[in-house]
Amino acid sequence: MSKTKIVGQSVHRKDAARKVTGRILHVGNIEMPGLLQVAVLRSPYPHARIIGIQKSRAEAMEGVVLVLTGAEIAAMPDVDPYFGPAFKDQPILAIDRVLHVGDPVVAVVAVDRRRAEDALELIEVDYEPLPVVLDVLEAAKSGSPLVHQEFKPAGVFADLDHMEAGEKSNVCYHFKLRTGDVEAAFREADRIFEDTFTSPPAQHMPMEPHVTLVYLDEDEKVNVWTATQSPSFVRTQLSTTLGLPMNRIRVRVPYLGGGYGAKLYGKLEPLVALLALETRRPVRYALSREEEFQTITKHGAVARLKTAVKDGVITGRRCEVFFDTGAYADIGPRIVHKSGYTSAGPYRIPNVRIDSFCVYTNKPPAGAFRGFGVPQVIWAYESQMDIISRELDIDPVQFRMHHALEEGEPFATGTPVHSFGLKESLEQAAEAIEWSGPRPQNNATKVRGKGIASGVKAVLTPSISGAVVMMNSDGSVNVLSSTVEMGQGSDTVLAQIAAEELGVCFDQVHLVQPDTDVTPYDTITAGSRSTYHMGNAVRMASMKIKAQLFGVAARALEANLEDLVARDGRIFVSGSQESGMSMRDVFLAKFGSLGTTIIGEAIFEPRAIPTDPETGRSEKCTEYWFPSASAAEVEVDLETGQVKVVKFLSVGDTGTAINPRHCHQQLLGAAITQLGMTLFEEMVFEEGQLLNGSLLDYQIPSVKDLPEHFESILVEVPHETGPFGAKGVGETGTLTVSPAIANAIEDATGVRIRDLPITPEKILRGLAEKDPKPGRAEVPQ
Repeated sequence: MSKTKIVGQSVHRKDAARKVTGRILHVGNIEMPGLLQVAVLRSPYPHARIIGIQKSRAEAMEGVVLVLTGAEIAAMPDVDPYFGPAFKDQPILAIDRVLHVGDPVVAVVAVDRRRAEDALELIEVDYEPLPVVLDVLEAAKSGSPLVHQEFKPAGVFADLDHMEAGEKSNVCYHFKLRTGDVEAAFREADRIFEDTFTSPPAQHMPMEPHVTLVYLDEDEKVNVWTATQSPSFVRTQLSTTLGLPMNRIRVRVPYLGGGYGAKLYGKLEPLVALLALETRRPVRYALSREEEFQTITKHGAVARLKTAVKDGVITGRRCEVFFDTGAYADIGPRIVHKSGYTSAGPYRIPNVRIDSFCVYTNKPPAGAFRGFGVPQVIWAYESQMDIISRELDIDPVQFRMHHALEEGEPFATGTPVHSFGLKESLEQAAEAIEWSGPRPQNNATKVRGKGIASGVKAVLTPSISGAVVMMNSDGSVNVLSSTVEMGQGSDTVLAQIAAEELGVCFDQVHLVQPDTDVTPYDTITAGSRSTYHMGNAVRMASMKIKAQLFGVAARALEANLEDLVARDGRIFVSGSQESGMSMRDVFLAKFGSLGTTIIGEAIFEPRAIPTDPETGRSEKCTEYWFPSASAAEVEVDLETGQVKVVKFLSVGDTGTAINPRHCHQQLLGAAITQLGMTLFEEMVFEEGQLLNGSLLDYQIPSVKDLPEHFESILVEVPHETGPFGAKGVGETGTLTVSPAIANAIEDATGVRIRDLPITPEKILRGLAEKDPKPGRAEVPQ
């Protein structure tokens, strides 16, 4: 008998049939009697003082119920007009200044969206333009125009407890890591490599926009239906904002139409909740696609790397990374912290200095995006790994393998790496792309090349997941979890874990959707943490139920507990399944009747040792790492600069694959996301104005952009504390795509691109500036 029956199987998705037949509930589908709609007047300036607002004409318009300004919110007793997960720096509506184009200024509530939008045309706002800072490097300099006069930590996250209130700077957070003596490594080096790499801001582009509906029930309780990845956080934040106890606020999340980090923490909820309280009617606000661009973005970043090499070995690396967090910090400081300590790469480098900065500018806010800032730093260090290996005439794969950390070795932070399938992932990628095989065939106008890249991300630590599992007397199971199903398959995976542990059929397990009145606390659904964290909580809760079931069955069967097995809805002595007991029989033996339940509850809370604020060192900065490798073969048209990705391999260490098909889908889906970021996605600004803020002008990947050969490979290195050995995989496929493609382009053309996206214009410019030198060093014999 195999160890597991359901875990490790590619069972069908719990939500598949309902999604493809259109029977899934989304917030935008919910209708209520008397439902009001919202439109918001937004700033046309990147930075300006609000001199006055004239709104009387809008208020007098038929069908308009309420017109609300930031100054009015600030005057409300017991209401905190500012919110934010890292800093309380974002007003619900602008109070005295606007800090980016699209900053919300006035909210209109009306009987329908059209009338609310028409009323916006009747509002007059008098602005006084103020100095603007848009470049992240300029913003980080002393003396640049200030976006905020001061900033106050929100005090929400334990790993950011060391942040202090500050002022007179646009740098709102600075992560530092110091290992060894970097300057000595530079002095003693044979070669020093210095490069700067950039990544632009970009859009998450979930199919479903941000949307929130709030109403008061018969008990005057604030009920929130919202498209969020963090219902527990939203409830806590609304409690603080509104001055209400948490049990007077209920947050529910139906199925999410994609998130990718955009729907983390509070976004629309504080505003819509206030509007519902003021009007005493149900209120819904759904962003337009253009408003999505103004609400949250991916961080643009500039990474400067200086690397020392002696005798063909990297001996030191200095990293400076500047993250453009826009006008409001959102979760930028945490991104800078978590990505910052990985900036030197998963390599054995004795001397490392990292300075990672979170910087305010007068652009739309930047927040979490699939990869949590790590793809931006891997773009830098994996591009430079190829630059160095080519200059030293060393095969890029062998160069990485020589420096890659082994099991148990310390990361740059001092944290040992465990369950670390980095080398295995790199080897699999190299084999699949036929790295050691003959070079691709070229012709007069089109050339081909291969590239490879590897990297790692650390799972978010510390964080908390709670679960309640309830078994009914017929053997069916309800799992109560605040993990949000947004297409990643969490409902399916959690059901597999519960079914496996309890020995029931997969179809007998039902997931209760997030509801803060019912489902326990969960930090967030993001950061590739749900399978590991919530999976552990579900398994632990299930084990508590199984312990009760086994106690009853052991007495009834006159057997030892350790000899019992739960499988196929029965409990029996190992090897004697036919003589066991059904779950129904166990319930009858325990309670003497049916219609009862057995409940298990568990909280999974892995701990971390905070990184030292001055050195960035920690004996345990994360619960686990997830390694990634990508390999690409590209074809470049020398006449047009057009890049065609012919073959792409996405390789990830998933630990035990709870659902292998899901893992493959996650790797490929994440790779597609980053493919767009690599080849064409960027938000283009001119004097603070976004020039491509709609799907007419902003290009995202389509089926036509997919590689001809597109494959994923699972490397299963089980983690000893993962549920059945599993780790997360939601971000793994994003991490190494960009450098793998850039490295393949250089292999084909001799042109090195350092600024994303890799456009045909940049390649043609590179070809014009230098004679192409295709080729890479042969693998040493």
